[in-house]
Amino acid sequence: MSAELWRPTAGCGPDCLPGARRAEVSLGRRAARLLGLLGMMLVGAGLVVLLPVLPAAERAAVVRGWARGTAGALGVRLAVRGRLPRRRALLVANHVSWLDILAVLAVAPARLLAKREVRNWPVLGLLARAGGALFVDRSRPRDLPRTVDRLATTLRAGHPVAVFPEGTTWCGVAPSAGCRPRRGFRPAAFQAAIDAGAPVVPLRISYRSAATGATTTTAAFLGDETLWRSVCRVLAARDLVVDVAVTAALHPAPGADRRLLARAAESAVHLLPPRPVAGRPTLAAVPVVAPPGSVAAPAAGTGLGLAA
Repeated sequence: MSAELWRPTAGCGPDCLPGARRAEVSLGRRAARLLGLLGMMLVGAGLVVLLPVLPAAERAAVVRGWARGTAGALGVRLAVRGRLPRRRALLVANHVSWLDILAVLAVAPARLLAKREVRNWPVLGLLARAGGALFVDRSRPRDLPRTVDRLATTLRAGHPVAVFPEGTTWCGVAPSAGCRPRRGFRPAAFQAAIDAGAPVVPLRISYRSAATGATTTTAAFLGDETLWRSVCRVLAARDLVVDVAVTAALHPAPGADRRLLARAAESAVHLLPPRPVAGRPTLAAVPVVAPPGSVAAPAAGTGLGLAA
């Protein structure tokens, strides 16, 4: 496959963030949450030594527990809808916030595909490496085929892999269609699922207020905003809930088109009709069977080569 430079941008700006009158907790509650977060970071530092020596099942349980505990320390509730397949899969999700990482790990402790800079993040970078994360250097497009090969090898070995194929965060509010990354889900990572014969499971991540039920941009991490400022906004939030909806798995057949597969996954996540790929005909719809308890995905095209 040809190298594809992964440098997407979103149309979000400061106007997408909530106003000053949003519901906030007291300063005392914020301080307690911050202490809890620091405590979970210390626990994470200890896990760096423990994770590499644990069997796979125990490692997954520990990572899931740490992610749920960290979200709880931040005052964030997790709500999950649908069930993941029991075997290896490429998990693909929309990208709103740094909290998305905790949400995915709390639902499915998968190996993450992360940008190279994450390696140097305090504690989180160490945890990512200890958990077997795969890193991509987006400034070196020639390395992308090698990264895809590593993803496929990881999937063949039976390990689930999680990817944010939008490649950048955005506010995540449905009416803000113009804010979404303009090129949508980038197709490179989907080639790994095709090569490995692994299913693709789209995850829909959204944030809402438990009190009002309304979608909120409180957790969004946008543009030039610092991580600390975003963390402070989450620490101050009242009744923040992250919803993770597991949609129907897509099973690519050998030789399937990665661009069409990416479009089908993006449609499942954003509940949009599949966008036609330039130079390719619009495809007739065929049903995709969802596993019990999962959220139905939009139909995929015959040219996608979906296998039952």
